Amino acid sequence: MRRPFRVLLCLAATAVGLTTLSAPANAAAENYVALGDSYSSGVGTGGPYSGGGCKRSTGAYPQLWANSHRPASFQFAACSGAVTADVLNSQINSLSASTSLVTISIGGNDAGFVDVITTCTLNGDSTCVNRVEQGKTFARNTLPGRLDNVYKAIKQKSPSARVVVLGYPRFYKVPGSCSVGLSDTKRSAINSGADVLAEVTAQRAAAAGFRFVDIRSAWTGHEICSGDLWLNSLTWPVDESYHPNKNGQSRGYLPALNAVTG
Repeated sequence: MRRPFRVLLCLAATAVGLTTLSAPANAAAENYVALGDSYSSGVGTGGPYSGGGCKRSTGAYPQLWANSHRPASFQFAACSGAVTADVLNSQINSLSASTSLVTISIGGNDAGFVDVITTCTLNGDSTCVNRVEQGKTFARNTLPGRLDNVYKAIKQKSPSARVVVLGYPRFYKVPGSCSVGLSDTKRSAINSGADVLAEVTAQRAAAAGFRFVDIRSAWTGHEICSGDLWLNSLTWPVDESYHPNKNGQSRGYLPALNAVTG
């Protein structure tokens, strides 16, 4: 009877060893800093929020990643409304030489995200399309330099860190199930702006040697006017509008981040 019992003990020990080996490599040793704008701070999830006007949510993907991976340290510096200058002027101070993982979403506010949505909501198709084209021109001509400055500063502060740059989803399914609201012309124009922003961000992240996570494919079928929204439409309070809801953070952004961090 003792020999089979010893065999069972050996098998159990082996199973424990295999379980340990399959855990995320060095997850507990990570020093993680989350930078960025409202898409990283978690505006749109309904809270609860912390950080005053920065509106950092317990349902945001950085907090969810930290909860599941239990890094050695976690600093949540992302802030609602942030532009590239805000990252350089304040958020960058959260980084150090010991930082081993950095995530960031930035550039949407620089390109006039809020004004584009406001213009398209209050005006006709042609005015909306023109405003989106202005944003696309900015994204192609001015935003690259701003992103380069941010990425350079991250490298200088945390030269050994893995840096993951997360993009933005397309907003609308076109044609979709919405019978009211913006026209398909406006929705298509806004989506085209998201595409240009993704292309520019991917190029600059690659030039810096960072990993870009294109969230658009994961969001397919979950846009506004789809049957399973991961993105808020117009809501109250209004600042929750056009931001990922809880599912967008937990089913969209978090799995995408997990896929590249282990």
